[in-house]
Amino acid sequence: MPASRRTGEARRRGDELLSIGAVLAFLRDDFPEVTISKIRFLEAEGLVEPQRTPSGYRKFSAADVERLAYVLRMQRDHYLPLRVIREHLDAIERGEQPPALPGAEARPGPLEEADRELAAAAAVAGGVRLGRAELIAAAEAQERELVEWEAYGLVQPGPDGGYDGEALQIARLVAELGRFGLEPRHLRAMKAAAEREVALVEQVVAPLRRHRNPQTRAHAEATARELATLSVRLHAAMVQAGLRARS
Repeated sequence: MPASRRTGEARRRGDELLSIGAVLAFLRDDFPEVTISKIRFLEAEGLVEPQRTPSGYRKFSAADVERLAYVLRMQRDHYLPLRVIREHLDAIERGEQPPALPGAEARPGPLEEADRELAAAAAVAGGVRLGRAELIAAAEAQERELVEWEAYGLVQPGPDGGYDGEALQIARLVAELGRFGLEPRHLRAMKAAAEREVALVEQVVAPLRRHRNPQTRAHAEATARELATLSVRLHAAMVQAGLRARS
């Protein structure tokens, strides 16, 4: 049953409030990727405010379920960030027309997103050095999240305990994936794949790096960067092709 019909069913039940598990069951048909942790995250971001029982359990109204479905739909179909979705919801609550949605032709695909992320990484990589609290603030994360990222080897501090621009970029991307319900344990496969790609690049550039000629060593670094870029773009193109095949 579509989410709209299921939320309508919940509304017909009057004032009955739903547990987070029941909400998950309502949403899963239309949004199979949704998880309890995703719902909790959206609550933490202020996009839904369920009631609490005296013992602390969440209880969701039909209106809460509709808000959650709206948020998930805007993320899935229009790639809107939570900040923009919140503006839409605020406008709807005021009885106003929400901002116009981007058309399908305006949505970036995985390949375009990969190019954007590579450009962003290059922009922040040089000269950036952040302390722990600064990294957490810049990634819009929490201390417990950074501890978990480090436990899974996704983000690592340097020898001085600080974080460079690449660590910041990784932290931001991991945090963004977390907003879709993807946890660090889900990202181990991505880390393993990246390590295999690093090994492939090293096979090509290691002989150049051992050369005594400074120009040859500089060429090795340039080659490594080019191979890394091609690797990321190939991965993005394969994801884009795979998604198109499933549509």
